Amino acid sequence: MENFASLIAASINSGTPLLIAALGLLINERAGVLNLGAEGMMLVAAIVGFAVAHQTHNPWLGFAAGAVAGMLMATLFAWLALSLATNQVATGLALSIFGTGLSAFIGQSFVGQSLPAVSHGIPVLNQLPFVGKALFDQHLAVYFSLLLCAGLIWFLYRSRTGLVLRAVGESPESAHALGYPVLRIRFLALLFSGACCGIAGAYLSIIYTPMWVEGLVAGRGWIALALTTFATWRPARVLLGALLFGSVTILQFHFQAIGIAIPSQILSMLPYVATIVVLVLISRNPDWIRLNMPASLGKPFRP
Repeated sequence: MENFASLIAASINSGTPLLIAALGLLINERAGVLNLGAEGMMLVAAIVGFAVAHQTHNPWLGFAAGAVAGMLMATLFAWLALSLATNQVATGLALSIFGTGLSAFIGQSFVGQSLPAVSHGIPVLNQLPFVGKALFDQHLAVYFSLLLCAGLIWFLYRSRTGLVLRAVGESPESAHALGYPVLRIRFLALLFSGACCGIAGAYLSIIYTPMWVEGLVAGRGWIALALTTFATWRPARVLLGALLFGSVTILQFHFQAIGIAIPSQILSMLPYVATIVVLVLISRNPDWIRLNMPASLGKPFRP
């Protein structure tokens, strides 16, 4: 039971950066903007957050710096995709490549350095049998991600502002005709997405793997993008998907620990294979995706 509790805790820990990043991406996609630069944003935020936490010895400043770095990257994307109306797919891919190179350049002097372990967990509750280890021995960012998910469910389906955001994603021309500032709403959605990707990247370098190596994000930005489609742009399903992919990621280490004779390269492929399999399965019914996908996703808007 103790090993099972540890497995659950590790799966939640692994799924947290996916959840935070995917929730941010869900908001900008609900607004009709497709940003494929999540990997680059998370990488830049990871190194900036790590560098600030390393120099100040304050992980919370590292999280703040990561969020700001993610927002700056999102602002760059917004300037190109919204102001200049460039192709969103090409711009997102360029942002991802740019972020990968920029993070490697900034992180040259931090390669191999590590941060001290951060104490976490909810006092008293983390001492409970089984559930304490499984659910209450996590960093506060884990519980923040759950609150964020609940908050976005309320925002999208219970608030007027969320209704306007969804209207902008479904029919920007109609929203503009009613007097809503479509480009401003999309810009704010991108800023929120950048902040979420920044926090997710900082979580990876400060909490999940408290050290810096080049390419630390290791494709999680792409998995977060796939999660939004897997979840049909619904926050609660994003939560379930993040836990699923987090579990798959942890299984590779669990298999190695119990001595299952599977090549490590195959185990490392598991999260990405699972992503491809899930996308193939849900793509078998294109009408189902079309009915749930924001109608203007990826399409430029000129007022």
